[in-house]
Amino acid sequence: MRTTTVLRALAGTAVLALVAAGCGTESGSGGNDPGTSAGGTFNVPDIPMAEELGDNEDSLSVLAWPGYAEDGSTDKSVDWVTPFEKKTGCQVDVKYFGTSDEAVNLMKSGQYDVVSASGDASLRLIAGGDVAPVNTDLVPNYADVWGFLKDRDWNSVDGQMYGIPHGYGANLLMWNTEKVTPAPTSWSVVWEADSPYKGKVTAYDSPIYIADAALYLMNTQPDLGIKDPYALDEDQLAAAVDLLKTQRPNVGEYWSDYLKAIQAFSTGDTLVGTTWQVITNYAQADGAKVEAILPEEGSTGWSDTWMIGSKTEHPNCAYAWLNDIISPEANAAVAEWFGEAPANAKACDLTSKGFCETFHAGDEAYAEKIHYWNTPIEKCLDGRTDVKCTTYQDWTTAWTEIKG
Repeated sequence: MRTTTVLRALAGTAVLALVAAGCGTESGSGGNDPGTSAGGTFNVPDIPMAEELGDNEDSLSVLAWPGYAEDGSTDKSVDWVTPFEKKTGCQVDVKYFGTSDEAVNLMKSGQYDVVSASGDASLRLIAGGDVAPVNTDLVPNYADVWGFLKDRDWNSVDGQMYGIPHGYGANLLMWNTEKVTPAPTSWSVVWEADSPYKGKVTAYDSPIYIADAALYLMNTQPDLGIKDPYALDEDQLAAAVDLLKTQRPNVGEYWSDYLKAIQAFSTGDTLVGTTWQVITNYAQADGAKVEAILPEEGSTGWSDTWMIGSKTEHPNCAYAWLNDIISPEANAAVAEWFGEAPANAKACDLTSKGFCETFHAGDEAYAEKIHYWNTPIEKCLDGRTDVKCTTYQDWTTAWTEIKG
């Protein structure tokens, strides 16, 4: 795992400044909206799937979250791109993006062969015809991916995979152990209107954070009928927005930069709120008296997917990348560098001692408590057919209203 020394070294680079947004979205317009298709249903464009592979081309354009395609330029000892180039002959050109919205908009150009998409982007990419269905038979390492990450509603449609699972993690609740007592077990500590920690609560800065409010309401107000925090009809969205507006005066900072999140907990400016395991690790290493848990209600989280551009001119190199990036070696390296659970079960044999235990890699019972980011669409993801659900664009508009 990276040390705080490496973390501080990275602070001067673009990497953590962008990972800051870490697998989330920005508050601007978000590109393709699958919720706007005819009849309120999710119409899947007819994009052909590769049936066989040929010789590798000579290049590959990779669109990735920072930290997902390292070539040694950030840290000489962190490099899985160069070995891939040597094995395949595919020369890799990497462009990093900072938000899911940015990734969706960049993929529209057709200039990128592969993209690492979070669940709040993947359905938009599919609906927009920007990515192609993936033939998993052409990706041998897919066989070793944890079964609970396959054929999920953020990476597949009607049983057809549109990518290869890469890594995943939960949005946790972190608190200052000296100032927050008793130790919380529930998300209620961040949603209480009369919170004793007013001005010291932190929340993730993204429209997708609406799902966190919906998840809490799902557990505390069952009469609302919320079954999936990403499938909200107008009344359910309104209830989530009301809760977020109630929370707003208590929030001292909405974070997207995880360096700032670490600093806020280390200085005591933040006492409780949403975090990632990697933030907890670094904050503790910096001396902050903090702990983090997956609360009793469960949590939201992310499961990222490598997808192939529908207009790729390098399909063989694209499939070679998908297979290599989830090989045990590369998947282990990415997981430790970025700070998430690997998707390949064999990767844990190659990570440092205790890493996979810390990130609950392969723990299906733990994973079942995570409601992975997904794209809100008109066709309700919870299976309802008697109402239209609100779309990602609706959430974006609501988020702007919430923050004022």
